[in-house]
Amino acid sequence: MKQNQMKIKDLYTLEHTMAQSLLEQFDYPWEALPHIGEFIRNLGATLPKSEYANPHEGIWIHKTAKVAPTAGIIAPAIIGPCAEVRHCAFIRGKVLIGANAVVGNSSELKNVILFDNVQVPHYNYVGDSILGFKAHMGAGSITSNVKSDKQLVKVHAEDGDIETGMKKFGAMIGDNVEVGCGSVLNPGTVIGKNSNIYPLSSVRGCVDANSIYKKQGEVAEKEER
Repeated sequence: MKQNQMKIKDLYTLEHTMAQSLLEQFDYPWEALPHIGEFIRNLGATLPKSEYANPHEGIWIHKTAKVAPTAGIIAPAIIGPCAEVRHCAFIRGKVLIGANAVVGNSSELKNVILFDNVQVPHYNYVGDSILGFKAHMGAGSITSNVKSDKQLVKVHAEDGDIETGMKKFGAMIGDNVEVGCGSVLNPGTVIGKNSNIYPLSSVRGCVDANSIYKKQGEVAEKEER
């Protein structure tokens, strides 16, 4: 994947997120990560009280959303219409959960945007990441958001590295991406739209749109149906 293929307009359909006005300000999606918390607080203050409950300062939950009483939620956070937050999920702050999204049992989110219809349903960790419309993470798959050497994260494009200046950066996951069970998306991963990641994969770098990632160095183009 080249640098000009991993921009916001290439990865996401912005009509499917409440964060559209935030993301429209940037070229690359990771540029929005430092601004998610402030954006949520500003957006939450404008949400209609007739539609959103405000159980604690900085937390807004749509009245059609289902939130398990055992879930933990730290502000700022917005949980959208018809979303479901299940048993023992941990919303660690700076989290925007889109309409019809699912956050599963014992899953943990921190500084993320989940577009509408995203599913992170079973034992997932998603940190400092953006998941596009209808993206799905299989059971136990996670985004690793800090390098083991604690150095700043680079995005490795085909035509050169992009310096992000960030120590914490998980994965940018495009619309309709399927991440297989038990996979690890290493810091700075970018996955193009409509791609599939095999179970138990360790993904480094970038995956083209419409691809099947089998293992490092073995990526197939999806056949048209």
